[in-house]
Amino acid sequence: MKNRKPTLEKISPNFGSSVFVKKSTSNVNDYKPYWHFHPEIELIYVNKGQGKRHIGSHLSYFNNSQLILIGSNLPHNGFTDRLTQHGSEVLVQFKPEFLGAYFFDIPEMANINALFERSKNGILFKPETKRRLGKKIQKLDEVEGFERILLLLKILKKLAEVKDYEILNANGFVFETELQDSGKIDIIYKHINNNFQKHISLDEISDKVSMTVPAFCRYFKKSTGKTFTKLVNEYRIVHATKLLSESQMSIADVAFECGFNNFSHFNKLFKEFTGKSALKYRKELTQIMH
Repeated sequence: MKNRKPTLEKISPNFGSSVFVKKSTSNVNDYKPYWHFHPEIELIYVNKGQGKRHIGSHLSYFNNSQLILIGSNLPHNGFTDRLTQHGSEVLVQFKPEFLGAYFFDIPEMANINALFERSKNGILFKPETKRRLGKKIQKLDEVEGFERILLLLKILKKLAEVKDYEILNANGFVFETELQDSGKIDIIYKHINNNFQKHISLDEISDKVSMTVPAFCRYFKKSTGKTFTKLVNEYRIVHATKLLSESQMSIADVAFECGFNNFSHFNKLFKEFTGKSALKYRKELTQIMH
């Protein structure tokens, strides 16, 4: 049985450091998104930003800020429309054993160990935790050595104790692809991301990765646990949530702009995906904003 994984990303912290910290400000348009994973745990804090999330099989759009913990080897895909001109993002990456093979096995670290286990399905922290820990996470970029390790442990302790979080892949996560095929899934996601506003035929997408339609359908379902049509529709609905929150377009225009020619079909899928109608979704957003 061959190892079945997407692209492995190699992460190198600065010399003399076991924790990688990177702070980015304004637009990150030089960022090339691709489907990847790494053994390092990844903590992402975005302050005043926006963009799409694709972590495991979870797809959504965020506006304002986010705090996410992505566990070891959980595949995720970056997107280009991530930060506004006034925003900043802090990315922290570290190996689960960065303090030694057994450090987090001691009784005092049981909570953090459980946090690492939960993070394998991706964790989204709610506003209260974001607000309390945001400045501390940003400070990781300003300190080094022992001070950075100490601060990171304090942050992890707080994250391990909070109850206001959401598991992004609550039903577990399916993703398997041959290592040499990792480029295939990346080509597929890029094509969807660039073309979801129009019809993408199975012939067209199968051709992109030099497969027959039946072989492509089997490969895609086995790799992602979803049909190709379902994933494309999810991309469209995520884009619709973005337009509903950021534009004054009518709901019918939003549906059309996202690649839906049938309004009732859009409404049905939107409700399936978000749990509410597009009209209710927009109304609730308006109430939050005012």
